[in-house]
Amino acid sequence: MLSIIGFATILTIVILLLKGKISPIIGLVLVPIIGALIAGFGITDIGGFFSEGIDKVINVVIMFIFAILFFGIMQDAGLFDPIINKMIAISRGNIIAVAVGTVLIAAIAHLDGSGASTFLITIPALLPLYQRLKMSPYLLLLLVGTSASILNMLPWAGPLGRTAAVLGLDPTELWRPLIPLQVIGLVLLVGMAIILGLREKRRIAQRSEIESGYLEAAAAQAITTDENIDTKKQEKENSLARPKLLWINLLLTLALIGMLVWGIVPAGFVFMIALSIALPLNYPKVEDQMARIKTHAPNALLMASIILAAGSFLGILGGTGMLDSLATDLVKILPAFIVPYLHLIIGVFGVPFELILNTDAYYFALLPIVEQVVTGFGVESTSAAYAMIIGNIIGTFVSPFSPALWLALGLAGLEMGKHIRYSLFWVWGFSLVLMAVAILIGIISL
Repeated sequence: MLSIIGFATILTIVILLLKGKISPIIGLVLVPIIGALIAGFGITDIGGFFSEGIDKVINVVIMFIFAILFFGIMQDAGLFDPIINKMIAISRGNIIAVAVGTVLIAAIAHLDGSGASTFLITIPALLPLYQRLKMSPYLLLLLVGTSASILNMLPWAGPLGRTAAVLGLDPTELWRPLIPLQVIGLVLLVGMAIILGLREKRRIAQRSEIESGYLEAAAAQAITTDENIDTKKQEKENSLARPKLLWINLLLTLALIGMLVWGIVPAGFVFMIALSIALPLNYPKVEDQMARIKTHAPNALLMASIILAAGSFLGILGGTGMLDSLATDLVKILPAFIVPYLHLIIGVFGVPFELILNTDAYYFALLPIVEQVVTGFGVESTSAAYAMIIGNIIGTFVSPFSPALWLALGLAGLEMGKHIRYSLFWVWGFSLVLMAVAILIGIISL
């Protein structure tokens, strides 16, 4: 019964988000409470689950608020304008080149294994470029999320750490066989970026009723010729821009990114310090500082509220035992003749599982059961783990259970339901291709 209630609760939220029938905050708060009450838990119990869930996301919330404010200040000061213009100049407005560049930039940004910092680094810098070229911001999120998912196989990232804990192995031992797969995965993703870039190019041309070649020429001309004086005038007339402080702002941002990668100081504290330096540096007057905060605070507070609601959602479903029960019962109801191939089946449906199970439930509840079952049929523990990791990990950033994804949606001003509809087909297909490659090179044994 607990599994049925849990499944109904999660499915209800996912459907409501996909159809856009309810705001994320209302869905993530009220639906789990109703599910917990139906399951027989009291208000006091639910309050305790809420506290546990909030504890898990509060650091992300703190980081999110101050990160939005910091990058908002940097955008106001004009830090990203030269970067955007240079990228357009290099690509000459070529949409395919921008898509490929997005994959590579995201891969580099995710070397620290943190999805939140990856989105914080890539989206504020690349979103204006996508907007200027009229590219879909959902394509940006798809490419950044998929590239980060490939790099998420690093030993200091979450999935391998959880798997190593379940199997009792060293994370680096699990990671070494995955290195070739990561390289192949990035190459394949570049190919997918080219395909999606071509599709995006056609869409823009049809929507604008102009030839795509003209679009490229116009975008390049805006940077490479002296005829485009409007942009320069706008930059000069922008009272918020601080072109003389460009290098100081750049050094401050690089120092912030370095601290995030280093990881010795909490990310929220790093952004607090950076914001405290950036505000008086760029806007010495107190009234100007407060005006900048008031401008960017609504977006930060709105998405911070959604992340807190997601924390409540995860806390209630986890505390009631719905997630663990659901993971266990999903395995029990499967027919006996497919049990020896259970790890492959779960891997194939790894991405859809991201829509109904959070990462902890998948790796700490589902993985141990599957591993125990299939090893009785001669399958190696590591092979079972790799099938489930590779099949699932590519869907990390298409899941409403990912706080980092909510952060990305907030940074880009996008909706969860539209993101899932846009990305699910490509993400799931890419994970299946990656599983096939893993079988061919011997990482997963049949």
